[in-house]
Amino acid sequence: MGAITSSNVANAIVKLVAADALPALMGNLVMGNLVNRDYEPALAQAGDTINVPIPPAMTAHNLTEGSTVLTQNPSLDNAQIVLNTHAESTFLIPDVTKILAVPDLLKLYMQPAVVALAEKIESDLLSLYGSLTANTAVGTGGTAITEAVVDSAETALFAAKVPPNVAKFLVVDPATYSTLRQIPRFSEFNSAGEAGLRALVDGAVGKMKDFYIFRSQFVNKTGTSPVTTHNVAFARDAMGLVVRRLPRPLPGTGAIAEYAELGSFGMRVTMSYQPNTLAQQFTVDVLYGTGVLRNSFGVQVNS
Repeated sequence: MGAITSSNVANAIVKLVAADALPALMGNLVMGNLVNRDYEPALAQAGDTINVPIPPAMTAHNLTEGSTVLTQNPSLDNAQIVLNTHAESTFLIPDVTKILAVPDLLKLYMQPAVVALAEKIESDLLSLYGSLTANTAVGTGGTAITEAVVDSAETALFAAKVPPNVAKFLVVDPATYSTLRQIPRFSEFNSAGEAGLRALVDGAVGKMKDFYIFRSQFVNKTGTSPVTTHNVAFARDAMGLVVRRLPRPLPGTGAIAEYAELGSFGMRVTMSYQPNTLAQQFTVDVLYGTGVLRNSFGVQVNS
């Protein structure tokens, strides 16, 4: 068994912080968990461009007797997403060794920092609504959403050849979500069965018109009178979130870093000593970019 040294303790603290960071982040994401996430543990810098492959279009050929097959030479299309956001959240811990003895203290520091990063990612993804131009927007600004509007959004995605077996999502603001769960046909047991009971008792809309319904506080609003709420309906490949690793600090600079990675998401946690405050500084940061991948797979739903 190796001896306990200050170096071992420092590395253990950073690993503990990193292990607690990512699950908290994923739990606070809505859009980040629904869109296409592209992640590789490759080092990158802000400003790098990532090519995200998009499946090619293929055609069917009528093969008649005596004819030959029609050879196609499809090539993968690419959507380019720039890693243009380096988001960070930094905090100080005066007596860092206490978090080893009382891990719950760590959550008091980590939760606000991680939530701040999640909110930044959510806001950037929902700001892509203006780039979803392939389908005509449905709904009217300043007007409560209706069943017919939701139906129009689903029809638009079907007409755009979104595969029927692909999950479709509708992300709305809190007021629109409240309106949806008060639509009589979907909020009463006698008309919607168990789903209506959940909407009435639990407050969860669940699924409507083949959309899984989610709400977010970061849905964009424009205008003053009336205010237009830009909800979005989409399939997973409509938008992309690209995340790449940031490099570790140079050895001997007094900073220790660990990577927190889960599925197709990752961030860096760095600990350094701040002599001016006599405290340990923790920085949780992530390098990412957002963009539209398949424009026809999304539609604005205004209310």
